[in-house]
Amino acid sequence: MKKFLTFLLLAAVGLQASAQDAATAWKRVYPEILQSIQAPRFRDATYDIRRYGAVADDEKHLNHTAINAAIGACSRDGGGTVIVPAGVWHTGPITLQSNVNLRLEEGARLLFTFDLGQYPVVLTRWEGIDCYNYQPMIYAYGAENIALTGKGTVDGGGSRETWWPMCGAKHYGWVEGMHSQRQGRRKLMEWNEAQTPVEERILGETDGMRVQLINLHSCKNILIEGVTLVRSAFWVIHPLLCENVTVRDVKVVNDGPNGDGCDPESCKNVLIERCYFDTGDDCIAIKSGRNFDGRRWNVPSENIIVRDCRMKNGHGGVVIGSEISGGYRNLFVEHCEMDSPLLDRVIRIKTNNGRGGVIENVYVRNVKVGQCREAVLKINLLYEPSEICTRNYPPIVRNVWLDRVECSKSRFGIALAGYDDSVNISDIHLSNCSWTGVERGNDIIGKVGNVSSKNLKINGKKVKL
Repeated sequence: MKKFLTFLLLAAVGLQASAQDAATAWKRVYPEILQSIQAPRFRDATYDIRRYGAVADDEKHLNHTAINAAIGACSRDGGGTVIVPAGVWHTGPITLQSNVNLRLEEGARLLFTFDLGQYPVVLTRWEGIDCYNYQPMIYAYGAENIALTGKGTVDGGGSRETWWPMCGAKHYGWVEGMHSQRQGRRKLMEWNEAQTPVEERILGETDGMRVQLINLHSCKNILIEGVTLVRSAFWVIHPLLCENVTVRDVKVVNDGPNGDGCDPESCKNVLIERCYFDTGDDCIAIKSGRNFDGRRWNVPSENIIVRDCRMKNGHGGVVIGSEISGGYRNLFVEHCEMDSPLLDRVIRIKTNNGRGGVIENVYVRNVKVGQCREAVLKINLLYEPSEICTRNYPPIVRNVWLDRVECSKSRFGIALAGYDDSVNISDIHLSNCSWTGVERGNDIIGKVGNVSSKNLKINGKKVKL
């Protein structure tokens, strides 16, 4: 009996924590998360890549063998900092190892080759689906205490002449007969739906699957700081199944297809602060696996803080989804600025009934927006309606709070797209928000539960939801 009462008490505490109001979350949960995120430190030893054979400013000389040798030596010695001096360093893929800080000095540029023959096949995820694909440009697997820092630039070399046509879109340079992700992406979807063993999901040259600029798989204690990241082939920063991640003072400029800025996937305890995003897709997109793969792992993303960031172009400023089958909890966004006619939404949650998962506890405050194209808050449970998937897994979105979010121009204030037969969006709270230049008011499709507002002004008039 005592054990049963203890179980009921713990269940009640868990329920209370999952549904807590914004004031309590900011006061209690936010500082606990922040305290748990600590940047790694490194031994006071340096390794100059030139000592291992690296040669700058020579496009015929690829330096990844030398850079990886320096990283390997540094890690074996107990760690330290691998130095990339000023200059243009043409390279193939780089693999980070434990206890290594790869530091790009001011004026340094890592420029990655488009020669697919230089990229071995490794375990990764592609849009939330586990697979073996070409190695991401900067990659790590199972490493601890790793960093990419400095004032230099990581250049993925993406353009309409290299990586971007592989997306299969003509306006990015694709032409008939060219291999593209149209083949590979469909293959991945079918593998996921059939629950094909991951070791059999091997992609190659004919599949057209572009690589991430940075993919850190199953790592702990990560710092990405100060660098500029440009022209990625695909997603820019993709921590996957990682814990204790800091992304600080990073500049992302990438207008290529699927050019997400920072996508933590199934990650715990993440701080993204003082960063700048100008992207061809979502600026920040939180993920946790797609459909069967996401549910098989069942690892949510949780405890992510985004603060003091600036967002320009992008499909969304801070986004959850769409590959979010493992669920998500505890997002804190504050003191961010967004402004662009090419920024579609400010806060965006996108998913569908092939995903499943619970998305809860989203807290946003003190965000200033010049303009966005569609909506300040967009929650869409009808995303990708033609996707290949089993449609028996309706997701749940609940406990979303926006406080002191200002926007000067948008088509809608909030846009919610739920289901006609069930309430899967609930507890949406808006307070002290002022939205001007709203063209069409609010847009709500399907059933939603408990949408409330306090001191909400739309086009200068108080609105009660």
